[in-house]
Amino acid sequence: MRLVFPPIRRSRNPLVRALSLVLGLAVVGVLLLFGVVVLGVLFAGGLVFLAVRQWKLSRGQVAGAAEAAPKDPEVLEGEFVVIRQGRPVHHH
Repeated sequence: MRLVFPPIRRSRNPLVRALSLVLGLAVVGVLLLFGVVVLGVLFAGGLVFLAVRQWKLSRGQVAGAAEAAPKDPEVLEGEFVVIRQGRPVHHH
């Protein structure tokens, strides 16, 4: 099955052709301007995020870190399951 579009009917009137060209360029310009504005907002937000993060790190506050005793670097933490021989293992 082929998808066939009807032929595009161009106007012969030069004024209509010029107007459609200007309208098309205006739409492309608005889309480009919108893209630049979005890019600028994302860039400014990233700069604010990095500035706040650096400010917190310089004050000694790490985001999400609880005040806890220093940990022993030789101890591994994590979740584990004891597997016994001869019994079926059930995973959650």
